[in-house]
Amino acid sequence: MEQYNPVKHKVVDGHLHIEAWENKDGVPFTHYFEEYRKEMGLHAIDIAALPSGYGADVTSNLWCAIYKLLNKNTFAHGGLLYDQYPLGQSLPSDMDFVTQLHELMEIGFDGVKMLEGKPTLNKTIGKNLLHKEYDKFFAEAEKLGTHILFHVNDPKEFWDESKVSQDVIDHGWFYGDGTYSTHEELYEQVYAILAKHPTLCVTFAHFFFKSETPKDLEELFEKYPNVNVDLTPGWEMYISFYNNREYYKSFFEKYSTRIELGTDSTFPYDTEAFCWLVDRVYRFVACDDVVKAFGDRCEAGLNLSDEARDNIICKNHERRVGKEPKEINKNALVRYFNKYKHLMIESDVEKINKIFNEIL
Repeated sequence: MEQYNPVKHKVVDGHLHIEAWENKDGVPFTHYFEEYRKEMGLHAIDIAALPSGYGADVTSNLWCAIYKLLNKNTFAHGGLLYDQYPLGQSLPSDMDFVTQLHELMEIGFDGVKMLEGKPTLNKTIGKNLLHKEYDKFFAEAEKLGTHILFHVNDPKEFWDESKVSQDVIDHGWFYGDGTYSTHEELYEQVYAILAKHPTLCVTFAHFFFKSETPKDLEELFEKYPNVNVDLTPGWEMYISFYNNREYYKSFFEKYSTRIELGTDSTFPYDTEAFCWLVDRVYRFVACDDVVKAFGDRCEAGLNLSDEARDNIICKNHERRVGKEPKEINKNALVRYFNKYKHLMIESDVEKINKIFNEIL
């Protein structure tokens, strides 16, 4: 097994997920990322809930809040709930997006995770990102200064049957059959959101899928002061970085205050995979090591200046999310659980009740 040295600087992994109560060995999620954080010498982690999509439900928000309550070096972003994802139960009447935003902030989440710009979820929900409900939500988030970690789009080739890989098709990520929003439509909707809410604090995941058109990002950075991107792979974007290394070295130096480190690592997958990912993303920013990286190629990192490196690996997360995680409001968490627990499967209700009895 490859050995990974703990990172040498203050690093926040700003983009992780929990997708199950326990791993294949029966180890629960409750301290799993803490072992990863310690092993790699990370300052903090930020876990993003996924309560909609991939068979998830409100339980995802509760897992993240519980994890944050049990592990002090943890930030968390909660997610919005939708009619399409509960298990057939009736929904509370007061679960509009603004109300949900206030509930998440009252609990002590550090921001909101949105997967609503991914074509699969966008199709299932059936709401254009310019829908009036979203507009109210973005207006309130802008007013509150709430950070949004936003997945919008996927690689452009996922719409092109002649270019998409079989692996992508097998994942259900081919979007060229005419039933999904187009690549261009999703971007245009987001551009319209930013034009209406120009101080919205948002980090677009996966480099906003703009690694082949970075001039688009330059325009966004110049126009909107609180727009960020993160470096969560997509290996294809690292190929673009490597193929245009000198350009991107200058780009990262110039816009170092607009880029954040993240891995998209997801429990219950193997911790070694988490270590591999953060090692590669960190080395890409901080070193010029030649390592086997994304796309199984041997590539060298950008070896950025100390200032640019520190912005990307830690300081930008501090600027937009906070230097310390917000404290969990236990009473608000219990109220949230009681309001939405009828949307959960009974075994998850029992497990969370048990944890609450132990820690509250």
